[in-house]
Amino acid sequence: MISARLTVDRDFVLSDLDRRVFGAFVEHMGRCVYGGIFEPGHPTADARGFRGDVLELTKELGPTIIRYPGGNFLSGYNWEDGVGPVEQRPVRRDLAWFSTETNRFGTNEFMDWARAAGIEPMLGVNLGTRGPDEARRFLEYCNHAGGSALSDLRRSHGHEAPHDVKFWCLGNEMDGPWQIGAKTAAEYGRAALETAKVMRWVDPTIQLAACGSSHRNMATYGAWEYEVLDHCYDQVDFISLHTYFNNNADSAPEYFGVIELMDAFIKEVAAICDAVGAKRRSRKKIMLSFDEWNVWYKTHKIEHMRKPGWPEAPHLIEEVYNAEDALIVGGALIALMNNADRVKTACIAQLVNVIGPIMTETGGAAWRQTIFHPFALAARHGHGRVLQAKAESPGYAAQSWPEIPYLYATVVDNPADGTTTVFALNRSLSDPMDLDVVLRGLGADRRLVSATEIHHANLKAVNTKEAPNTVAPAANPDVSVDGERLRAKLKPASWNVIVTQASPRA
Repeated sequence: MISARLTVDRDFVLSDLDRRVFGAFVEHMGRCVYGGIFEPGHPTADARGFRGDVLELTKELGPTIIRYPGGNFLSGYNWEDGVGPVEQRPVRRDLAWFSTETNRFGTNEFMDWARAAGIEPMLGVNLGTRGPDEARRFLEYCNHAGGSALSDLRRSHGHEAPHDVKFWCLGNEMDGPWQIGAKTAAEYGRAALETAKVMRWVDPTIQLAACGSSHRNMATYGAWEYEVLDHCYDQVDFISLHTYFNNNADSAPEYFGVIELMDAFIKEVAAICDAVGAKRRSRKKIMLSFDEWNVWYKTHKIEHMRKPGWPEAPHLIEEVYNAEDALIVGGALIALMNNADRVKTACIAQLVNVIGPIMTETGGAAWRQTIFHPFALAARHGHGRVLQAKAESPGYAAQSWPEIPYLYATVVDNPADGTTTVFALNRSLSDPMDLDVVLRGLGADRRLVSATEIHHANLKAVNTKEAPNTVAPAANPDVSVDGERLRAKLKPASWNVIVTQASPRA
């Protein structure tokens, strides 16, 4: 038995938790759109072609914001191809994923789908093959009420009211040599500055995210963020971070270290942002948009990313997730919440089929992958403010990270309804954890609302169409609350959500 302790105080608050942290990503790649969220003729599809089963699972998953339409796809995309009468839209070759893009689904269809799902849209502008003029035109089409050529064009396309999209991404992974129209930091920084400038002239209410390095192991990492922000600091609100976790060593203890790397990545980028701000003597803080993150390694080879013959909606990187991957996703969610003072937006990539928490069969069933469950639980219970938590736990050393505590946790307190939620990961593979949680100042009349665990004895267990609930949340009976003290026994290799409640506080 491992003994661990977690202490919080209601007066020691890290930050309010921005609900945009529980976002997702929809790209025109593989079967994410076609055969994923959009499949006319499917037995559950509505008149617009939206799959009803996927829509219901999306609502259950609970993403708050969706990034669209890419991704690498964005850097070669002409937004004009995806609006207007469907029969008049051009069919294009998509150089990002060597696929045929029919453009049957575009901006207005996405906006309708996002509204049906109750999700805020996050749109990207193409800074690969295009630039500021395309961006301001796209923004005017989406957000201007009427009386201009582009806003009236939208109205003629059946959308009288403006879409009023508030969050915009300035390109995607522009330092990546795989990117269409890849740029140096100076080239991109200038493009981002000029694009942001004209977009704000069109709509001063928007928020803008500049591209960070494509990932932490890029040769450009660090220097890229600094130079880009040195150009556009005053015009943007966010810089983006992307990362994908892998278990190429096939070692769970090593795999758990990626969570520590994610936390370090966030703190490094925040420090770079603050260095640029200090140089400028600016009171402004650039926030972080972690708008691509997930587990991805089983389908990372080129044959999983490109199919010959320019097919329509091919099966691309359809990762099948196991119980081990669910624990990593749960840990990543804790890392995002523990950095709530700087991470204000995040998107699990992607939503359906393409490394997604939801999997579908074209023409058939849809089901929850293992990683669906920690995300849905975090999105459901992650309301309020993140408390500064002091964790005390034994741990171990690994090559991926030198000091890995067995306990990885965060505490979210919601004064609006008196709930305080503990999210806790036990990274020991063999030993249960005796967890003692001190909830100082959070109410002596506290009671247990629910205790849920994600655990499976076989870390390689997966959910399939035939057995969709192999890995699923279950109640943890070994939890008790006595005043401001919570005690729980956590199974080895388990991710846990414990909700307590006191009388609502003034």
